[in-house]
Amino acid sequence: MTRAPSTTSSLTTSSLSNRQARRIALGAQGFVPSRRGLSRPDRRHVDKVVDTIGLLQIDSINVVERSHYLPLFSRLGPYSKRLLEDAAYCPQSKRRLFEYWGHEASLLPVALEPLMRWRMARAANGQGVYKEIVKFGRENKTKVEETFERVRQQGPSGISDLSDDEKRNAPWWGWTDTKTALELLFWTGRITTQGRRNFERIYDLPERVIPEEILAVPTPREEDAQRELIRIAARAHGVATETDLRDYFRMAVADTRARIAELVEERVLIPVEVEGWKHQAYLAKGANMPARAGPRALLSPFDSLVWERARTERLFGFRYRLEIYTPAERREYGYYVLPFLFGDRLAARVDLKADRKGKTLQVLAAHSEPKIARDRVAAALAGELISMAEWLGLDSVRAHGTGDFAGDVERELKLAGG
Repeated sequence: MTRAPSTTSSLTTSSLSNRQARRIALGAQGFVPSRRGLSRPDRRHVDKVVDTIGLLQIDSINVVERSHYLPLFSRLGPYSKRLLEDAAYCPQSKRRLFEYWGHEASLLPVALEPLMRWRMARAANGQGVYKEIVKFGRENKTKVEETFERVRQQGPSGISDLSDDEKRNAPWWGWTDTKTALELLFWTGRITTQGRRNFERIYDLPERVIPEEILAVPTPREEDAQRELIRIAARAHGVATETDLRDYFRMAVADTRARIAELVEERVLIPVEVEGWKHQAYLAKGANMPARAGPRALLSPFDSLVWERARTERLFGFRYRLEIYTPAERREYGYYVLPFLFGDRLAARVDLKADRKGKTLQVLAAHSEPKIARDRVAAALAGELISMAEWLGLDSVRAHGTGDFAGDVERELKLAGG
């Protein structure tokens, strides 16, 4: 086994220990060096995080905070959410992010828009789109075109501006025909998100949203765009399996394998073995391994460090499942559970809820992982909970839940005055 470098350095090796792989992954995901000591994050810090990880997953769940805001807090600490909103929904000429299907619904740097056009083209041919939406599009072409024309004429429009008194269609999440048409138009790239209104998408034409210089970029060949997406995924992982790389931008198996083979030939990806991993791993060219990993962070369930659950278990020995759709009596850890990153371990997990009316961040449950320094982890977790509460505009943290770690966290919160 090749020994780990004692300081951060570029890696050239054929084998890695699992701990080395973890540290490489933490560095690639923007956790090392730690955000500690960073005062007032600004636009540059937000841009750097998004460029580092490649995209932010969007999700409607708002138990603590919308998921796309949380990865920035995890890496930067308290920051103004307005910075992200301005990047995503500012005027066309200054816009730096756009919405599309990356890893599920995502915010991506506008520079990646040309790399997504092959996906839009496939969607127009009925590929890579939910089959119910494809069927609707084939059977309701007039409705789709009428909806597009209304957006073109009216400008920024939400479903509430376009649906009139339509009945909902039960087979597809209760969507109206207009909503389904809008989703198909969005998937094919004929419309995009101009902004959000109470989280509702406001649609408009790409030529009125995406910066002109981005739209002017020639459309890459499909293979070239896919290869660049895999390269971005590899850089964001540091070290990864084929499945990891494929999942990051939700690419097809055959496309991913072909692009990986090309990148290996180009020496952009270096085949390596990782201790305990059953499948071939690939090290990104230029990946670094930090000498020490000191981050402390609460992670969204949709954070790119942990969204691929099998990878999370391989890297951290941490089995993680979102139990939102599990009946309450069968939940093991809670409804909306955030892992807690301490150093190079996922050391605990907390079920959180932001009680906005009561101005309190509630810790409904807290569980520890085996063989952790309980006092140190509990103290660090309490500090992060207090920081998160302040960032969310809440007055206090209340730990009143269950779990083997709840008492430790409650004690540390009292000591910290949270």
